[in-house]
Amino acid sequence: MRAPSTLAMALACALSVSALTPLPAMAQDAHGMRPAPPAPDQTRLNYHLRPRQIAEGTWVIEGAVADFLPANGCNIINTAFIATGDGVIVINTGPSRLYGEQQRRAIAAVTPEPVRAVLNLNLHPDYFFGNQAWDDVPTQALAGSIAGMRAEGESYADNLYRLCGAWMRGTQATPARQALEPGSFTQGKHRLELRRLQGHTRDDLVLIDHSTGVLFAGGLVFAERVPTTPHADPAQWLASLDLLEQWQRQGQFTQLVPSHGPVGEGLQGIGQTRDWLRWLTGWMQDSARQGLDLSELLRAPVPERFARWAAQPAELHRSLAQWYPAYERRALQAP
Repeated sequence: MRAPSTLAMALACALSVSALTPLPAMAQDAHGMRPAPPAPDQTRLNYHLRPRQIAEGTWVIEGAVADFLPANGCNIINTAFIATGDGVIVINTGPSRLYGEQQRRAIAAVTPEPVRAVLNLNLHPDYFFGNQAWDDVPTQALAGSIAGMRAEGESYADNLYRLCGAWMRGTQATPARQALEPGSFTQGKHRLELRRLQGHTRDDLVLIDHSTGVLFAGGLVFAERVPTTPHADPAQWLASLDLLEQWQRQGQFTQLVPSHGPVGEGLQGIGQTRDWLRWLTGWMQDSARQGLDLSELLRAPVPERFARWAAQPAELHRSLAQWYPAYERRALQAP
């Protein structure tokens, strides 16, 4: 049995982006064929945000199914908003001040209702870096997420400025200002519920709109894309995915908006995310028992069912650099 690899720390720092998976000219969802989101304009720094209605009073703004790249404006997240009849609730604010400003204009072009609150579903930068554009509106998140935003916001900013260039101009990490508690509430015509889960991070906020059957899953669900894992606990994550699937079987929601990936594939994303986590953790465990080095795993191909997913191989390599040394240590300590 070999000693744990010394490559992990260097890889965790060096691995950053993968090749962009091109979006098709048309995309398929529950409503049939639809135009893919327009590409951002790097010259004018225009994200070309196009809200798409998916249910009554409910719109999503889909990001690229890719990794952070200047070509996509580092816009890889699905944000959303609900016009309740008594004000708008915004869900996530994107990767930059510029995104937040353009998001705000895109929402105003759809509805005249005032924005009542902005929800950041977890601590990762593309969930809250647009908060600067919403400084006159309550920005809210779970307390643990706010603590993480405050602790890691500056390092997030350094990394995104390096990766995204001019798109980040004027952006400062701006954590949510108000901690919220899980629970149910009514806003206008919509019966809404906030639930706290764990796994992708220690505080994963999930929003269910019981009036429309739409669930906003935050970072717990990835569709057609390799999941990101910098704050993940795979066992807790798998348990949360089981809960989501249980809620779906119980009819608590009929549509799921994933954090990353095609919204039309959101329900399938529960199974995809689970499949990836089970495969990855099982592969690392078996490889460590066999004495394989991290460098050998980095050279290995993924199973065919994952090969076309976006953010390959960077997200896989980051997860291996982050997690594999612990599997090696456990294998060395086993009888």
